[in-house]
Amino acid sequence: MDSSNQGHRVPSSLRPGIRQEQLSPLRSGRSRFTDEFSQENNEDVAMTDYGHGHDHNHDHQHNHGHDHSHDHDHDHDHSHDHSHNHSDHGHNNDEKVDDMHEEALHFHKIIKAFSQYKSNALYANHRRRTDFYTLPERQQKMLPSYLERMEKVDAAIETNYEIIKIICEDQQIFVNEDRPIAMLDASEKSRNAAVLRIRQPDMEKVQGTIKQFVRDWSEEGKPEREAIYDPMVQELKNWFANVPEDKRGDIHVLVPGSGLGRLAFEIAHAGFSAQGNEFSYYMLLASNFILNKAQRVKQFKIYPYIHSFSNIVRSDDVLTAAWIPDVNPTEIPRGTDFSMVAGDFLEVYQEEENHGKWDAVVTCFFIDTAKNIVNYLETIHKALKKGGVWINAGPLLWHFENTANEISIELSLEEVVELAKTIGFRFEVQGTTKSTYMANPHGMLKYVYECATWTAVKV
Repeated sequence: MDSSNQGHRVPSSLRPGIRQEQLSPLRSGRSRFTDEFSQENNEDVAMTDYGHGHDHNHDHQHNHGHDHSHDHDHDHDHSHDHSHNHSDHGHNNDEKVDDMHEEALHFHKIIKAFSQYKSNALYANHRRRTDFYTLPERQQKMLPSYLERMEKVDAAIETNYEIIKIICEDQQIFVNEDRPIAMLDASEKSRNAAVLRIRQPDMEKVQGTIKQFVRDWSEEGKPEREAIYDPMVQELKNWFANVPEDKRGDIHVLVPGSGLGRLAFEIAHAGFSAQGNEFSYYMLLASNFILNKAQRVKQFKIYPYIHSFSNIVRSDDVLTAAWIPDVNPTEIPRGTDFSMVAGDFLEVYQEEENHGKWDAVVTCFFIDTAKNIVNYLETIHKALKKGGVWINAGPLLWHFENTANEISIELSLEEVVELAKTIGFRFEVQGTTKSTYMANPHGMLKYVYECATWTAVKV
């Protein structure tokens, strides 16, 4: 992209039939969503799902940008939203209509979950007040600052909600005349009320999206990015060290499971032409916001830790704020192409037009989102040019393990490496690196992944 074009935005390209919308230059003004936002927010939330039980299988969402509606114990999932996939490429017209209707429902449910963030979060905070008032007055006096903190949390919820409204203003970028996925009339909403009902896991994905901003686009997330993103970008530079910096734009790099787009941005910022691919609408809406709405550094203030009071050291730690973005997302070198493609990785990149197209594929906390890891590795192999490089980092937290009615092929690291060799990769470098994921730097609980890292070549 030409950095001299002030206020550049991620380019647009829509393909009917497959959800492949690149984040487009946005129209000005309010979308239809903003007119419906307050109405949506007043719809009933499934409050009965917000129990008071003290279950120590807490949802410590390590929402790796890819929400697939599946929770593990302690919920450190790289959450890919695979709850509505279209893996059959042989759809007839009736099946395509059904797929589009299913996707319309799914998209509308996500918009609805975002819209209900404020009421849900305030409800949870009000529950804390209610519980406080059940204490005897003598005990209430022992906690003089408790209610004041609740007031501050209410204000922080309002701040987060202002950003959420901006995130959802541009839902029309996911709509075209062939695929009217955001268009549901009142009768359709009524007929599908049960499907559209918002439950606690839906709200946790919204909360996880807010925390993902910290990892990808704030100064507070820098340690995690330095542990994982920086070595991957450096490995890419090392691999193409013979290419002059001003010619790196000729090197095309694919980043599947790109989440909020920071790794793809860093690759593009280094001068390579980068394309991020993401399937989750939670991530796509949020990445569109940060890439196409942010005009300056530290433009927006968020409160990522207000949704849980567990494992907090200091009382005010839950009110720790983060400013986003920490860099200007529009600053891409001249001659560099940077795009984000929406769609299922297999559907988009198994297409023949992507075969042998890419000089490099960079996967970060991604390959364990596969239902069938063989499909993932074969698709990566086909997408690469002969001699192309695959750079990987991440754990093997198989996302569909023990998920009802879902295929899940779960391999050991040893088996994954042997499978890759069988498919046609030669491993040049292998190692491990430790990394947290969306850890609260002030918290008492941090999960550390022993990430497998490698550089492999298509032979």
